[in-house]
Amino acid sequence: MKFVHLSDLHLGKRVNEFSMAEDQEYILEQILQVIRREKPDGVLIAGDVYDKAVPSGEAVRLFDGFLTRLAEWETETFVISGNHDSPERLSFGSRLMERSGIHISRAYEGETEPTELRDQYGTVRVYLLPFIKPSSVRRFFPDREIVSATDAVAAAIEKMNPDRTVRNVLAAHQFVTGASRSESEEIIVGGADNVDASVFEPFDYTALGHIHGPQNMGSERVRYCGTPLKYSFSEAGHRKSVTVAELGRKGELTVRTVPLIPKRDLKEIRGTYMELTARSFYENRNREDYYHITLTDEEDILDAVGKLRVIYPNLMKLDYDNLRTRLAGRAETAEQAEKKTPLELFQELYRIQNNQEMTDGQTEFVRRLLEEIREEEE
Repeated sequence: MKFVHLSDLHLGKRVNEFSMAEDQEYILEQILQVIRREKPDGVLIAGDVYDKAVPSGEAVRLFDGFLTRLAEWETETFVISGNHDSPERLSFGSRLMERSGIHISRAYEGETEPTELRDQYGTVRVYLLPFIKPSSVRRFFPDREIVSATDAVAAAIEKMNPDRTVRNVLAAHQFVTGASRSESEEIIVGGADNVDASVFEPFDYTALGHIHGPQNMGSERVRYCGTPLKYSFSEAGHRKSVTVAELGRKGELTVRTVPLIPKRDLKEIRGTYMELTARSFYENRNREDYYHITLTDEEDILDAVGKLRVIYPNLMKLDYDNLRTRLAGRAETAEQAEKKTPLELFQELYRIQNNQEMTDGQTEFVRRLLEEIREEEE
């Protein structure tokens, strides 16, 4: 049985204040053509369909058109909500769409009923687990201690009680410990959101979302497919793709990728202003790509952004790398500080005030306190 695995579409996203709508429409059409060629038994969309809990009308239109095409082709499609999605909004009309083979998970309510598919080797059961946190799971397991994300996911999976004599597939949206991250992901560092890959052991294939770089977690049975587009310059070196997972008999799995080519790529270039504006440098480049340019001139160029955009109209970001910026870089920038989690900032404050590191017990206490504060705010 063949599945096409997608995740983290982030429809409606803006990157450095540039709308990605045109690029997303282009890549969704490319994905549809991949699906049409592959003729899968199912499509798994592992969360973060939208970039915001309240998506724009344009983002909803894009996803509506995408699902409509899949329904017309009678392709069984399985969708879960991610941490960027509102599960209630995403699942609007889901009971009606079930009739067209579009299966959308609703907000987690303690029970997860699988959808059964069949092929020549028997039954495949597909389970959908939307993004969950300990706070959203505890009330369904009052007799169980649920502190971490691993506890929450393990409890939800045990409640599913998958039959291990048949093939089981799970779509989930969590941060698995050890995954390689990108700047564009929202991850809470310090263990609160980490899920141990061992909890997915009952499944023949776990289609993960949340992490933007394609990667296996321990084995190809637990896999992130990554985003279809690059959403930060930390992803400039990624090769975007969709994952195709094929289940044979129980225990048999083949995983491969189909590359995706964007309308406009994200690229990083560096050099002096004169070097980057020389015709010999840019004439063989796609100047419509999105660029992060680092100028190495010792003196700042007057109106550098305006001048460079004459050649590189989609210049997203401009930096300097020279003696002045290297000296300034010795001190932590505000941007770097903003990327740190509340726990990391608290640990630094403790270190400065006490001239020593926090103990494991202190760190766990502060982590739980921050988690409680975050849950109350939500």
